[in-house]
Amino acid sequence: MNAMDEIAVPFHGYDQFLQDLRARIRTAQVRAGLAVNRELVLLYWSIGRDILARQQEYGWGARVIDRLAADLQQAFPETKGFSPRNLKYMRALAEAYPNESFVQQVVAQIPSCRFGAGREAAFGRLLLFLEYSQSGL
Repeated sequence: MNAMDEIAVPFHGYDQFLQDLRARIRTAQVRAGLAVNRELVLLYWSIGRDILARQQEYGWGARVIDRLAADLQQAFPETKGFSPRNLKYMRALAEAYPNESFVQQVVAQIPSCRFGAGREAAFGRLLLFLEYSQSGL
C-alpha cells in the first residue's frame, strides 16, 4: 500500500467534514471580498472628497487630476484604479454625495460591487445605488 492508497481510504465522516470546510472557506472568501469592496468604495469616495476640497481651497484646476493620476499610477503600478477618468468619477461621487455618514450607511448595505474590469460600470452602479438609497431614506 503506497501513500496514495492510504489517502484514498475512507474516513468516517470525512466527506461531510470536507463539505463543511469548503462551505466555510467559500463564505469567508465572499465576506472578505465584500469587505474589500466596501473599503474601496469608501477609499474612492474619500479620494474624491479630498480632490474636491483641495481644488476649492487652493484653486487647483482640472489638470491636477491628470498629474495626480500619473503620480498615483507610478506609485502603485499594479493597481489600475487611478486613471484620470476614475479620479474624475471619485470626485463626482464625492460632489454628488458630500455626506460621509450617508455614504458609509449606504456602502454597508451594498451586497456586492466588484471592482475588477469595468470600473466605470461599477461606479455607475454605485451611483444608481446611492441615488436609490437616498430617495428611500
